[in-house]
Amino acid sequence: MSETMTNTYASKTTFKGLVDKIGLHNLSLIIALAALLVIFGTIRSDVFFTSRNVLNIGMGVAILGVLAISQTTVIVSGGLDISVGSIVGLTTVATAMTIQGTESAGLGLAAGIVLGAAAGLMNGLLVTYGRINAVIVTLGTMAIFRGIAFILSDGQSISIFDSTFRWIGIGRVLGLPVPIWILIFVAVAFWVFLHRSIPGRNLYAIGGNPVVARLSGMNLNAYRVSMYVLSGAVAGIAGILLAARTGSGQPISGSQGLELEAITAAFLGGCAMQGGKGTVVGALLGVAILGVLNNGMILTAVPTFYQMLAKGTLLILAVLLAEYRLNRS
Repeated sequence: MSETMTNTYASKTTFKGLVDKIGLHNLSLIIALAALLVIFGTIRSDVFFTSRNVLNIGMGVAILGVLAISQTTVIVSGGLDISVGSIVGLTTVATAMTIQGTESAGLGLAAGIVLGAAAGLMNGLLVTYGRINAVIVTLGTMAIFRGIAFILSDGQSISIFDSTFRWIGIGRVLGLPVPIWILIFVAVAFWVFLHRSIPGRNLYAIGGNPVVARLSGMNLNAYRVSMYVLSGAVAGIAGILLAARTGSGQPISGSQGLELEAITAAFLGGCAMQGGKGTVVGALLGVAILGVLNNGMILTAVPTFYQMLAKGTLLILAVLLAEYRLNRS
């Protein structure tokens, strides 16, 4: 074998090994992300790659990333949670009201997470024991939670002046904003849970083939309820981040549309509608694509309505791609 053929074979082997390690789908997301970086970096070279803008993108995707990771876990188990955006809005209001009433940042944090988990429990019980389609349930509770947030706040924003709490949203550790560190922590925790724990592996089995999972002795109802409780609690954390960043609790501003973006990121990341597929790394890549796209469209002065059009189209394309992969497998 000639030296040229040997080098070519070695290159192909190395590339195949790289693709197998990263995953073909994740590799395609990395290529798409790189293309967006090149496009927006070329159009707005004066601003796009500055450290300030890069941190803005990171801050912008921190809340979305936390939601997308938990949404991925719910979808892997065969469910869907459309109410997460409303839970975020509700928890910002509850957190702000608690801090105002008690002057305790700790109680405010607890209130946000507990209320989020309670909202998730409501979703889980209705889906699992009410035997109602998850889309219908969470579509209904999305309106319910948003309505409760408006009632509690009387439709007004509630200011938060606690400096300790505000640090969660605007403080920095080792040069990185605290919300980005929280996203990193959540990503690592969920990656370990999904890929290195027995309950995490069971979720893939439940989403992939619930009949076989039930026959193998898994308590499907307990798993499904737990996933919605976890989703609600994580939405509570996202609400805390939003309240700490804006310094207020608001029933709708900042949280509306988060459910659409979280679901889009999850499907971009490789989730299947039927469940059983999805990864934390894929979700993070989907979030990164959305973050760069949002930031790029703002910098290039794309009108808001066209931004909404782009996000909706991206969701449909992500689901179509997921169905295409499923049919080919």
